[in-house]
Amino acid sequence: MESSVLMWTLSPRLTPWELAAENIAVKIRWFGFLIGMLYVNFGSSVEDPLILDAILALGAVFTILATLYFRHGRVFLGNYPLLISLMEAFFVGLLCHFEGGLDSPFRFYYLLSLICCAIRYSARLTCITCLLDCVSYIILYHAQPEPKQAPFTLFFMLIVLVWVTWASSAMSHLLKRIGENLTALNIALRENQTMLEQRIADRTRELQDAQALLLHQEKMAAFGLLAAGIAHEVGNPLTSISTVVQILERRGLDEYTRERLGLVSGQLQRIHGILRELINFSRPASQERTRIALANTVQEALSIAKYYKDTKSRTISADISTNLPLLFGVRDQLIQVFFNLILNAIDATPRGGKIDIRADRDGTDVVIEVRDNGMGIASEHVERLFRPYFTTKKSGTGLGLFVTNKLVTEHGGKVEFESKLGEGTVFRIRLPLAPTLPGDTHGSATGETDGQRPVGG
Repeated sequence: MESSVLMWTLSPRLTPWELAAENIAVKIRWFGFLIGMLYVNFGSSVEDPLILDAILALGAVFTILATLYFRHGRVFLGNYPLLISLMEAFFVGLLCHFEGGLDSPFRFYYLLSLICCAIRYSARLTCITCLLDCVSYIILYHAQPEPKQAPFTLFFMLIVLVWVTWASSAMSHLLKRIGENLTALNIALRENQTMLEQRIADRTRELQDAQALLLHQEKMAAFGLLAAGIAHEVGNPLTSISTVVQILERRGLDEYTRERLGLVSGQLQRIHGILRELINFSRPASQERTRIALANTVQEALSIAKYYKDTKSRTISADISTNLPLLFGVRDQLIQVFFNLILNAIDATPRGGKIDIRADRDGTDVVIEVRDNGMGIASEHVERLFRPYFTTKKSGTGLGLFVTNKLVTEHGGKVEFESKLGEGTVFRIRLPLAPTLPGDTHGSATGETDGQRPVGG
């Protein structure tokens, strides 16, 4: 029983416009109730106001219920607006009948009823409410004794009811349309604001990325100049020493001295090799896209990484088949990608750690994995891993993975990773293969230019 009553009285939750309209309607009803009570008890000429007080009390009960429902965002009997209009026409007619007849001040309550209906419901419902009020007033006219029947008063009141119906409906329609337009403009303004904020955020991020990349390139350029300077300064005296050793080897020497000079010559050759790598590192980086052999590129990155501290205390293995198809890209940039990942793995692993580099073909791509058994990546760092300047190292710049991701993306590839805290991390690089040309053979680095340093890392 209780649930059926609730279903009968409840209405759907109100929109902002309906909520504002119901607020006005509730206030109009309270105003009508209070003015009516004051008039009946202090201004009316009726000898016994008990009947009028009872009718107004019923109106007060309805108003209280409407107020309670409004506070919960609903309308009392909101699904039955015509029932409300019928009850209001009936109660206003009773008030007029028991206080003054056709000339009763309560006849203006018909107008309040029309206004409440107009601001809350459609023009059609307002016209039906006007018809109910007109019928109520006509019945009131016929209920009066013949001497009190005033045709002009009836006619004038009916005209006023129709006029108020038209005016209130037109005004309500205008206000609703203005409200809808303002709402639409508000929504559009919020959307534009959100879009503008997003554009500002995107431009700020692009600016930060460009700034980070420029900083990284400047750093690598400085490293290149330093390497060239070292190679030049060390190369000259080294050449002199090598010449002296060669002269001494031509003389008749005992076996012990000759053996020791051979060891010196071997170490000089080793130093010469290191200097050649430094010179290669200091050369300007090429931006030309060529067809690249992956095995050579990874080996070049390993050759540079071997001078990094703590490299000798890790076991680094590279299983890259020379039969893999060629890649197409900027060789120096791809060397930089693998170099960054190798250094990252070295930093992530303890002494005695293992780093494995593997590659395999996957359809039209080559997938390269750099796997380590280091500390892994904490979950709170995952989202920021490829952002510029983010690092957990004490002396890191936070640009290595950012540059790696950017370079791989520019090559049409993708960087993925898997990590378990305390167990290790796998970085997976997916790069597209170079277009096949007639006469291609796997592992042939056609178009490569050797001796170029990596850039941007």
